[in-house]
Amino acid sequence: MSDHARPAPDTDPHPGAVRRFVASRAERLDRLVATEVPELSRAQARRLVEEGAVRVSGVVRRLPAYGAREGEPVEVDVPVLQDPLEREADRLAEEIPLAVLYEDEETLVIDKPAGLVVHPRDGVMGVTLVNVVRARYPEVRRIGDGNRPGVVHRLDRDTSGVMAYAKSLAAQEALKAQWKARETLKLYVAVAEGVLDPPAGIIDAPIGIDPADPSRRAVVERGASAVSEYHVRERYGREASLLSVRIRTGRTHQIRVHLSAVGHPILGDQLYGSPSPLIGRQALHASRLGFILPSTGEWREFEAPLPEDMRQLIDGMQRRHGVSAGAAG
Repeated sequence: MSDHARPAPDTDPHPGAVRRFVASRAERLDRLVATEVPELSRAQARRLVEEGAVRVSGVVRRLPAYGAREGEPVEVDVPVLQDPLEREADRLAEEIPLAVLYEDEETLVIDKPAGLVVHPRDGVMGVTLVNVVRARYPEVRRIGDGNRPGVVHRLDRDTSGVMAYAKSLAAQEALKAQWKARETLKLYVAVAEGVLDPPAGIIDAPIGIDPADPSRRAVVERGASAVSEYHVRERYGREASLLSVRIRTGRTHQIRVHLSAVGHPILGDQLYGSPSPLIGRQALHASRLGFILPSTGEWREFEAPLPEDMRQLIDGMQRRHGVSAGAAG
């Protein structure tokens, strides 16, 4: 065998498989891994090196810039097998910014943009938040949980705002337990049609699948318990109201269904209300999230600022109706 020859890499890796090759040249370790394991992007290769998932001559090397020498044997722990569509989605996901509000060894807190689905599901193709997260944190692949590795809770595709995301199975289980026990704080900002009367109240109405349309949810007699507490922060004539909403439960489309049920759908909500020329989606933003960090046992609260489309909507409403700016913060 010549100095430049090397064994063919494994061609059918499975979850947890080891990919072995011999360095064909002197190169940075992350670049070498990305070249020799083509299903990994450069960012994924770098992350695997940092995790200690790459060994050179049997020694774990955690520095992406480590200089591997020609002829050295390299082993890479490949997290999972991906099909071509999944690999392409992960590749495209690298181009999507990920706004991280907080990070430790167990948990991510992110600001999800509107228009991004949280995880793959039937009928949904393309890049999801799962792709965006694991493109930067390939360790979440090891969590398992089907096509939802690390997912703790969801926001609707066109709802923006703060979300928690687990980086380990233990963290995912701990966070899910908090959500199930309703031990979290979940606050939203919404702009709803019309004027809510009274200006503060609790909507306690069970939610289930809409008997007339299974793609929708509705207030139904035998639905799951759902409680939303709202407070009017600003009124824009008779046109709309700026609301703070706290949800005590976490049902699918809960705020959207509850506000529609009382006659004040969220502005721009095409499923439960009507389109609006003022905003291209439902005007709903998850503004604050509180929970106990699995890593420290500490209660923390995190805020996501209003995105530009909702800021422009609120500013326009304030100008049109002579409302002093600043209250919407």
